[in-house]
Amino acid sequence: MKDELGDSISVIKIDVDKNQAIAAQFQVRGVPTMLLFKNGKQVWRQSGVLSKNDLISVIRQYS
Repeated sequence: MKDELGDSISVIKIDVDKNQAIAAQFQVRGVPTMLLFKNGKQVWRQSGVLSKNDLISVIRQYS
């Protein structure tokens, strides 16, 4: 995704089995769960598989 979006975003992958407190904080019940934040606020959430192109489209909506 770096090729498509450049440095406009930061992607952070969290292992919820090793970071259960973070999973609880964001109410992650299943994997994969993707959260999108803008200016420190959650603006989008998706549980389940999403294609790379669909994810890029969502990110562009909020950028």
